[in-house]
Formats: sequence, structure tokens, C-alpha cells
Amino acid sequence: MNSVGNIGRALPRAGRALPWALVTPALGWTLLFFVLPFTAMGLSSLTAHDGGGFTASNYSEFFTNPSYWQAMVNSLEVTAIVTVVSVLLAYPFAWILAEQVPERWQRLALMLAVLPFWTSYVVRSYSWLLVLAQNGVINRALTGIGVVAEPLQLANTRFATVTGFVHFFVMLLTLTIFANLKQLSPSYRKAAADLGAGPVRTFLHVVLPLTLPGIMVGAFLTFVLCIGDYITPQILGGNNELLMPQLVMMQIGRRGDFPLASALSIILMAVVTIAYLACARWLKIERA
Repeated sequence: MNSVGNIGRALPRAGRALPWALVTPALGWTLLFFVLPFTAMGLSSLTAHDGGGFTASNYSEFFTNPSYWQAMVNSLEVTAIVTVVSVLLAYPFAWILAEQVPERWQRLALMLAVLPFWTSYVVRSYSWLLVLAQNGVINRALTGIGVVAEPLQLANTRFATVTGFVHFFVMLLTLTIFANLKQLSPSYRKAAADLGAGPVRTFLHVVLPLTLPGIMVGAFLTFVLCIGDYITPQILGGNNELLMPQLVMMQIGRRGDFPLASALSIILMAVVTIAYLACARWLKIERA
């Protein structure tokens, strides 16, 4: 009887230990590769470049230096433009895939849509640089047909940076919006039609609100990836406009100022956190 009782008490303990055993590897990975590095970066941001005790001078320098503040404004402007343009392009594309393409062809269409993800990020950026250069495809076509007399300055501009970003993020947004559209039950549109709503009113008052979570998920992912990207602005922007990731790398590569770079990185993470809190209510996709 005692052995049976011991087994009975051991089973609940084993059941309680199993979830912890399953989650321990993920917790260890997060602790090792996120919590510890972030803590080290936070401590580094509170030290001076030339040594000494703890100080908040790195954070105050960001708010008092106009060039640093302008880099944040530039990053927010570029990210906002990229997000809005990507949403406006991705929603019709996702709608066509979900509603107009026959279901048996949708997987193939999605595979073709995500082909840009199969190419190296650096290769895509340099490809756009070749397309937008003064002797690139666009300028040759415009001068060839007589639209412009001299090649336009398209590369090494904000326009080039936004174009490179949009080319990548439209596909990401298309996937999140497509997933939400496929979850939307046709009965909602049928009910709206029975109540006398036309296609435009049905879209504005039924489809769009119900697919807003998919839009916001894709928009937030675009915001996070865009505002922290270093490669695309560096290649396509040509250092003509300073963004936050470039500013951080400048502190490390040119000045070796790791404390200031850490402070700028934490400020950038704080902006992303604020964006998350602002969008948190929509950052989920539920089955309609």
C-alpha cells in the first residue's frame, strides 16, 4: 500500500515537472542570448566612453545633439512611409490572391510571391542600386524615350531607400493580410449583402475592420524590421541621410564609443516598444 501511495504522489509531481522540462531550453536560450546581452548593453550605456562611474550623459547627449535627434526623425519618417506604401500595395495584392485566384492555384501564387525572400538581402539591395543608378535601367529608359534630357538622381536618395524597403516588405504584408482574408467567413459578406450593403460599404464596414489585425501585424513587423535595418539605407541611401542604425554603427566603427552606441540602441528599442504598446490590441489574428 505504501508503494502504491508513493507512486500516486509521484505522478502529480512528474506532471508538474514536465512543462518546466519542456520550456527550460527556450528559457535558457532567451536568458543566454537576450537577457544577458541586453543587461550588459544597459550597463554599458550608463558608463562614460573614457571610463569612470555610472552616468546618464550618453542619454542626455542624444537629446541635446541635433544630429542625433534628426537621425531618429529620419528613421521614423522613412519607416512610416515604407509602412504606409507597403500596406497600400500589399492589401490589393492579398485580396487578389485570396478572392480572385482559384484556390488550386493559390499555393503556387504564394510561392511566386515570396520569391524575393529566397534572394540574399544584400544582393537585392545592390540590384536596386544598379536599377536606380544614373546609367541604370530606369534612367536609360527615360532618356531613351525622351522623357528627361539628363539622368535623374534616383540612387543614393531617400527614394531609393524606400523603394528597396517596399520591395521586401510588400511580400511580408501580403502574407499576413492573405492569412486574415482566408480566415474571414463568406457569411459576413452575404449578411451585409442581404441587408442592402453594396460592395464598397461591405468592404469599408465589414471586411476592412475584420482584416485590420492582419494589417496591423504586418505593419508592426514592417516597422520593427525597417527602423532597425542597416544594410538597405547604407547601400541605397549612400550616406546622404543619417538613420539610427547607421548612427549606432558610426559610434562603434569610427569612434569606438560602445557606451553611446548602447544608449542609442536602447533608445531605439524603447521606440519599438512604444509602437508595440500602441498596436498591441490589434497584434493578433483570430479566426473569424
